Order: sequence, then structure tokens, then C-alpha cells
Amino acid sequence: MHQDRAPHEPARYALIDTESGHTWGECLSVDGLFAESPRETYELLGWQPTEVEPRGWIGDRVWLVPRDETLGPWLLEDVNGLERPARTGSLVLTGLDDYEGPPEGYRDPVRVHNEYRRLGVCREFARILPAQQATAPLVLVGLAPSDRLRRALAKGTRRALDLEETALEVRDNFGAPFATRLLWTRISAWRSSSHGVDLIDLELDGQHLTPVPAHARPLWQQWMYGPPRTPGAWAQLGTRQRLAWFDLVRQRRPRPHPDRPVGHTYELDGRHVTDQPGLYLSLGEAINGPGGYFGTCLAAVDDCLRGGFGYTSPATLLWHNSAAAREHLSRILAPDGQPYDLFAEILGALAEGGMHVTLA
Repeated sequence: MHQDRAPHEPARYALIDTESGHTWGECLSVDGLFAESPRETYELLGWQPTEVEPRGWIGDRVWLVPRDETLGPWLLEDVNGLERPARTGSLVLTGLDDYEGPPEGYRDPVRVHNEYRRLGVCREFARILPAQQATAPLVLVGLAPSDRLRRALAKGTRRALDLEETALEVRDNFGAPFATRLLWTRISAWRSSSHGVDLIDLELDGQHLTPVPAHARPLWQQWMYGPPRTPGAWAQLGTRQRLAWFDLVRQRRPRPHPDRPVGHTYELDGRHVTDQPGLYLSLGEAINGPGGYFGTCLAAVDDCLRGGFGYTSPATLLWHNSAAAREHLSRILAPDGQPYDLFAEILGALAEGGMHVTLA
């Protein structure tokens, strides 16, 4: 989305050299920030679902567990289940391949789960190689370039145009830092911009760019007006959108309250602790208010319990409506498919950190 820049309007984006801290330039608009990353496709042959046939979005983390336990499970992230190919007994999954994946030629059965439930088993599987696609560039529209950038463009050599590691700093509607995307990139093209005198449209090679998922865009636009002011603003979101919200909490990390005095009592609204992001979002809000952060996993919660994140030991946590967490988090599946009790583990971690939990 292009827009003319008013004289009083703060720049929304800044391109920064991470080594020196130099700002290459600032602009109001960026094309290509929101997009879908290239996805891997697997066909699971001889598919037998455990319960319901997986369709649509089936999980943020889907594990493929081979029969050969010496190989370990493989992970696909942000996974969709597609319609079965006509007259076949197979299932097609697409997702972001986080690990190296299965060894070449592996054909044995694989069990599949999404951390909350077992999805099924297949006789064998195959990776479908996608057609080569050109990576879309990142275009900084109406960029006010620094003198250093102008000199690099004037020189025009491959070395001068190689920016190496840079950071795209995103600012909110009030000009405050909002999020940062690290890039390893080079300038692939530039031209005069129609958005103002002495402004350029700078095109960056997107080969090593991880875009923000397109489904997160509405939440980014919401957070551009600042962190939420009321607790539970995420509660009605599905798990996929909660994860996008949680990513914003991690990036923004509003300043935590000063560490409370010893003996403080916190209250956690547990009505919406129905998945893992709901657990950590609720805990963050209980300690540090709406949009608050208090860890992204058990290890991160343990770090927060050591101080510096709004908490001082010992303290008390009143966990209201704890039945929701007990129901949904007591049989989480580990990568190898074995169940464990995340609800019990978070209670244990809090207790070890000096937090006395009362299940209300």
C-alpha cells in the first residue's frame, strides 16, 4: 500500500546497518513485508487418520515420527492439510520445513501428530519438489536515503550494493520502535520515487528474507496503535492467530512493571487457557498486565522467575478457572509422540520459582 508522506508524519520504517548502527534510510511504506514463505509439500501414502481427516490449518508444529527411532522426528511448521488427490489413499501436507527432514530414500511408516492430538499414520511418504519460484523482493517505497547510501548507489559495484546484515526497524503510529526484522541482503534495483523529491524506491533481494505471515497483518495493524489496554484482547482468536499475537508480544515486550515487593498476589484469568499460546499469554498478563510478557516456554518462564520481569519471590498466584488448562494441557504430545502433562509442569516451574499457586 503506497501513501504520500505528509511533512509531519513520522517515518514508519528504517533500514539500519546492524554492525555500525548507521541508518541507510527511512520511509513510510514497504512492499513485500507480508507474504507467505516458501513451503515444503509432503504426500503421505497409505494414509490412515486416527479420528477426523486433517483439513485446512492443522497445527503450528506438526511432527512426523518415523518408525526407526534412531532417526528422531521431523518438524513441519504452520501446516495445512490439502484435499486428497483423486482416487488415492494419500494425504498432502504443506508447511515450513524447520529441520533437515527425512533422510534420502526413507520409505518406512511415519506417525503424525500436532502436539495436541495424534493425526494418523502413513505407510510411506514422499517430498514433492516445487517448481522453482523467484523470491519476491522487499521494496522500500519513498525512501529518504542517507548520504552513505547515495554514495553506494552512485558507485554501483556489487560490493557497494551488498548491505550484508541489516535490520528493518518497524515503528508504530507514534514513531516508537515496534518490531525488527533481520535481513541478509543486497540492493537489486532502485529508482526515483513518485512520492517526493529526492526520495527513491529501493529494492532489496528477498532471497534470505523471512516475511511476516500474511494472516498476521491485521494483528500488526491493530498493534500499531500500541499494546492492548484491556486483558484478554486475544482470547477470541484461534490458535494460529494467538501465535501471531504472541509473536507481537515477544517482539514488542512492553516494559514490565517494576518487580513487585515480596508477597505480592497476582491473578490469572484461566478461562481461555485452551492451548499453549493461551497459557503464556495469560501468564504474561497476570504478571505484567495487558500485552505483558512472562516467557514463551517453560525455560523462558524459569528465567523470568529469577527477577527483572515484574516478579519478586516469594509471591502468590490465584489461578481462576484452572479446569480449562487441566483439560487442554494435561496430555500434550512431545516430539516423539509421548504424552506429558504441561499443566503439571508449569505448576512445578512456578513453585520452584517461589510462586505459590492457588487453583481457584
